Amino acid sequence: MSPRLLSTSVNAGKLRDARILLYSRCIEEEHPEILRELRDGRVALSVCLTEEHINDVGFKLSTILMMARPREISVLTMDGSPHCIQLHFAIQQSRRLTGAEIEIHHYVIEKGKVYEVDGATIRTARHLSEVQKLRSLTKTL
Repeated sequence: MSPRLLSTSVNAGKLRDARILLYSRCIEEEHPEILRELRDGRVALSVCLTEEHINDVGFKLSTILMMARPREISVLTMDGSPHCIQLHFAIQQSRRLTGAEIEIHHYVIEKGKVYEVDGATIRTARHLSEVQKLRSLTKTL
């Protein structure tokens, strides 16, 4: 079990210039083999947005970006969860607010398989009018 994001000091030495993996806590039980693989070489921090508020998570992430200046952040969540998707939104928003030039990777697990999702897709997922337009386009093809 990894430390929780909200319990980790923003000045922790292990976060400085680190590769960080933020992941949904439920993955520890649901897909431990995937978690073991993706946490290799990264500082792993768990989050549960069913229990924690996105504002707390976003504030913490923004502060980490400013104070620890990690070199990379990867996010791993369960696909389809209305709670988990917020973690992807939170890191994108934190990067935008801080102006941090950091590489971010987004991963989701669907039916035991890992998919990488690009930042543009995460941004689009926040804008339902754009999703609707895309759906309308695919119906006409």
